Amino acid sequence: MNFEVTNMIFALPEMFMLGMACAILLVVAYLGEKGTNIVYRLSQLTLAITALLIYRSLGESGITFDGTYIKDGFSDVLKMAVMLINIVVLLYSTSYLKSRNLFKGEYYVLAIFSTLGMMIMISAAHFLTLYLGLELMSLCMYAMVAMHRDSKLATEAAMKYFILGAIASGMLLYGMSIIYGATGSLDLATIAATIQAGGLDNTVLSFGLVFLVIGIGFKLGAVPFHMWLPDVYHGAPTAVTLFIATAPKIAAFAMAIRILVDGLGDVHQYWQGMLIMLSVLSMIIGNVVAIAQTNLKRMLAYSTISHVGFILLGVLSGSQEGYAAAMFYALVYTLMSLGSFGMIILLSRQGFEADTIDDYKGLSQRNPWYALMMLILMFSMAGIPPLVGFYAKLTVIKSIIDINLISVAIIAVLMSVIGAFYYLRIIKVMYFDKPKQSEPLEAPAEMRVMISVNALSVLALGLFPGALLAVCASVFY
Repeated sequence: MNFEVTNMIFALPEMFMLGMACAILLVVAYLGEKGTNIVYRLSQLTLAITALLIYRSLGESGITFDGTYIKDGFSDVLKMAVMLINIVVLLYSTSYLKSRNLFKGEYYVLAIFSTLGMMIMISAAHFLTLYLGLELMSLCMYAMVAMHRDSKLATEAAMKYFILGAIASGMLLYGMSIIYGATGSLDLATIAATIQAGGLDNTVLSFGLVFLVIGIGFKLGAVPFHMWLPDVYHGAPTAVTLFIATAPKIAAFAMAIRILVDGLGDVHQYWQGMLIMLSVLSMIIGNVVAIAQTNLKRMLAYSTISHVGFILLGVLSGSQEGYAAAMFYALVYTLMSLGSFGMIILLSRQGFEADTIDDYKGLSQRNPWYALMMLILMFSMAGIPPLVGFYAKLTVIKSIIDINLISVAIIAVLMSVIGAFYYLRIIKVMYFDKPKQSEPLEAPAEMRVMISVNALSVLALGLFPGALLAVCASVFY
């Protein structure tokens, strides 16, 4: 293995983040709770400098660490998105953690190490690198869910997440071992070349693919591997739910692209059928079950399942246009989810979670501006023009129409209409019901400003979607 500086420079953002994560861990160990404010600032600084390092190396590409790490346009865009999203996540989380005596350095240490795992996943060119990043990300999130030790809900959610996550990781690892047995390599490029050369046992490849798709489906939260998602979203502290619901979805999407497209793209006919089933089931069950929810976090969890179904539509198309549409959808969904959970935190206060739909009654009378921000976010999730959620759904549906999967496209359109019901119910409650609460918002000024920027960016991207669509398309051409 060649460890020359020229080969290691591609991984400079990851190396910097690892060094800072270890430094932050030492600050937590020596200063304890007294140093939490310092830890928060160091964490934000780490994310900002890492984003700057990624930005400065845009346009460069290559494979290093003996073919296990890849730097390309795809990884650069997704890593930049992860950094920016997590900067906002930590900003939103701080006031929530302070008001519940959860403002501890461990949250930020786990968040930084988990972010490092996401970066490794996004740049993985080898099954072992991918698995390393996945486990680093997942193990940190298991611990984050269990942070609120006095909460039975949080403890139960963490146990479910850990056990089911361990099973899914085992399935993924077993699938990787079968692919290794069939192709003789764990390197994604070598696997792709071996499959292209032909002469392999397609039955063995298909068997390994089943386990790989199970692992991908679990990490994305697709039906029927979704059982952990509503309980974890509901049981975890909202600050942790916010973290789990955003950037990790980008990393899981990157894992799907690396495995299915980069490594196994030539057996598209085998995994397309599996993804069609996952996608259709996710859209149907996610949207239908969300209608029955009274808890907003659980409703958004089932909403996530339905959005994952739409993301998979782009991936299963097998075309560059479809992959770009799926990437656009993943980034847009993350932005909308960030704002939605941010609104829950904004309206929460000590002793009050603001996580039921009834808590939003009369919000337009209490605070017209933030009611408008929530309206923008809900309309966008419902896919109503001219907001960016509409263009995200339009692009993925177009990608499957282009390959003549008309029946799947019709199901997607019908599920979009059904899904609009529970989003519009939130708006009805905000604007047409009498308020149950009269207390003023207690969130700090920087969070209020960021929530507004978050929601307005959804509107701006809807009015001018071309730039982000072009960026997503550029990494696949």
